[in-house]
Amino acid sequence: MTTSPAASGAGDTQRSPWPALWALVIGFFMVLVDTTIVSVANPAIKEALDPDTNNLDNVVWVTSAYLLAYAVPLLITGRLGDRFGPRNLYLIGITVFTLSSLGCGLSNTLTMLIAFRAVQGLGAAMVTPQTMAVITRTFPPHQRGAAMGLWGSVAGIAMLVGPLAGGLLVDHAGWEWIFFVNVPVGIIGFAAAWKLVPKLETHPHRFDLVGVAISTIGLFLIVFGLQEGQKYDWAAWVWVMVIGGVAIMALFLWQQSRTSSEPLVPLELFRDRNFSISNIGIAVVGFAVTSMTLPMMFFIQVARGLSPTKSALLLIPMAVLAGILAPLAGKLLDRTDPRFLLVPGIGLYSVSLFWYASMMNADTPIPMFLLPAALMGIANAGMWGPLATTATRNLPPRQAGAGAGIYNTTRQIGSVIGSAAIAAAMQGRLQANVPGATGTDSVGTGSLPDFLVAPFSTAMAQSMLLPAAVLLIGVVAVAFMKRPESTKPEFRASLKAGAGTTV
Repeated sequence: MTTSPAASGAGDTQRSPWPALWALVIGFFMVLVDTTIVSVANPAIKEALDPDTNNLDNVVWVTSAYLLAYAVPLLITGRLGDRFGPRNLYLIGITVFTLSSLGCGLSNTLTMLIAFRAVQGLGAAMVTPQTMAVITRTFPPHQRGAAMGLWGSVAGIAMLVGPLAGGLLVDHAGWEWIFFVNVPVGIIGFAAAWKLVPKLETHPHRFDLVGVAISTIGLFLIVFGLQEGQKYDWAAWVWVMVIGGVAIMALFLWQQSRTSSEPLVPLELFRDRNFSISNIGIAVVGFAVTSMTLPMMFFIQVARGLSPTKSALLLIPMAVLAGILAPLAGKLLDRTDPRFLLVPGIGLYSVSLFWYASMMNADTPIPMFLLPAALMGIANAGMWGPLATTATRNLPPRQAGAGAGIYNTTRQIGSVIGSAAIAAAMQGRLQANVPGATGTDSVGTGSLPDFLVAPFSTAMAQSMLLPAAVLLIGVVAVAFMKRPESTKPEFRASLKAGAGTTV
């Protein structure tokens, strides 16, 4: 069967898929911004809603509840998109997210805010897999690189916009506005998706209810244990929870392999080498991107005395270069071997973190930190979009949602592990370098006395080496990918000759 270039690789639509993608990235951007925007607002939220306690344990749940409710359902919501249509799940998800954002802003107790943040996370879990699924189903394989390039640039920029937007809104409007701002954005995103995203063919699925239950329990135990481990000083019960979660997920994989009807996670997807390696790559990237921010911001704000807003401004070159280069990298990916982008992309990100670590001292002029940020932006263009494109390029349309759910779950698990690992690394390095330190809480969040600046900076620099080293695992992994058929010159020549694509 011959299709036009504008047609879906799956034959789902005959109109240009680009307007639909632009509509979808509005909600995707909003969801990702909310994974980081609250971190800047936590002190203001605590002062407003939890002023009578002396610890941060309660307010940390404003972030933890969101991440937990976001990560755990992703396998299920991806599959629901296959069954009921990605457009429908996206519209439901963005509605849930927008209404719960309004509830967050109107919250007058910390418990109420945490509850609405959990609902927000559920909405985010509905939205995220559908963006990748629609790209997979509406763009032909030889054009997905450009589409995922846009998706990747949105992902990379959103992770940086969160702290910057959070700082500006908290400083000038109040913590409530980090949530109220989602309301008009959500309404615009809903209207755009309703108008521009096509109703794609649904695929009947039998839901593996046993798999849903097992995976939900396993993921909850792993994510909750890793998120809260540092707070409870990695008590024995935390390790029991994490190890138990891993064991349950092993049981889940065994159960999936034995399911004769339709498993929640189609394990045959992992027979595609590029899909499997892309999941390793995105776990590593999620680990590094989440973990590197904490020591960097502690150094810039505590050791060098910059405000949260000024600290976030140092990452502007990263956001700008990632936004400009990611779509270009995506177009290039449609014509070349993914390793030509992924190996230097992930490698340069590692180099930028080693560079940061070498500069984290009291003598480095602040503007110098713009240079590794610029290198990081170039690296981002070679990571987010190319990984997502390579993971989804060969997915069958009826399993696009399942594949997207697996991919995003892997990313979130990597992020949670990175968050837990960097907290432990920072605590260990502080105890080794700062006299009398027992962790980041003992250092405080204000300016340090002069005699502590050097050892504190050393501790943060040493902590930065962890994500830099972990990224090297990703470099090795992506080197074992293979070039997809749709990027080879003979395939593109056949398209120009009118051979079309086979559905």
